[in-house]
Amino acid sequence: MKLKYLGTAAAEGVPALFCFCPVCRRAAELGGRNIRTRSQALIDDKILIDLPPDTYMHVLNYGLDLKEITTLIITHSHADHLYATELEMRNPGFAHAPEGIGEKPLNIFASKIAGVPIRRIIEEEEIDENTVKLNCVEAFKPFEAEGYVITPYKASHAKIAGPFIYSISDGKKTLLYAHDTGYFLEETWEALKKINPYFDFVSLDCTGMLLNYTGNHMGIDACNDVREKLIEIGCADENTKWCYQHFSHNGLLTYDEMVPIAQERGFLVAYDGMEVEI
Repeated sequence: MKLKYLGTAAAEGVPALFCFCPVCRRAAELGGRNIRTRSQALIDDKILIDLPPDTYMHVLNYGLDLKEITTLIITHSHADHLYATELEMRNPGFAHAPEGIGEKPLNIFASKIAGVPIRRIIEEEEIDENTVKLNCVEAFKPFEAEGYVITPYKASHAKIAGPFIYSISDGKKTLLYAHDTGYFLEETWEALKKINPYFDFVSLDCTGMLLNYTGNHMGIDACNDVREKLIEIGCADENTKWCYQHFSHNGLLTYDEMVPIAQERGFLVAYDGMEVEI
């Protein structure tokens, strides 16, 4: 299983829009991995996670071939993870393909709440279900897509956005993609104990980095607490790989400054374009 991080920033990006803080200035000066676009990921070139405003940049920068993507998982409806207006661009007239863009619909999986803006665009723009199809999924109930078993868990984030984190398994390897979320909800911990998955790779929200974020997002301390708990309940062990992802300039560090801190704690630091073999 391969995970590719296309974007690794929180809503404002790094450098942030309209911001002239020291972190944003350092990131702009350093460039490279210190520059972050809004959060998005790709699994095995098949499953796309989230549809942020920077999706078009990811197409240009990383060769993301959207016409080949037929499965899209949405974590929640905040605009930095779901810019639903882009779905209209899949309609015939905007999109042309040799075999017809509508022959393979884009299947979108989201919570009922997160599906609201998707459904609105589908209805307003009269998008046929052969072009875009919305599938509403429920917390703690696994579903299958592209030969993978995917399980949504409730995230500790704004309820109004219908937030989920997801475990994704190809039958050999399993990853946990946990963004946007604070320290996990008790009902999610209980579900993890009951379902008892083993995670080969865990990607954790670290928006706050040095700050003590625990609700809505996490910092490095909360990420460490989640790691300890996952190991304690048997969902991870010494062979599990850990990665920080989803960063804000408010966390006070650039990528270059974050790496040595992460290494001391046994974590990778995600950057735009990073690929991980799981």
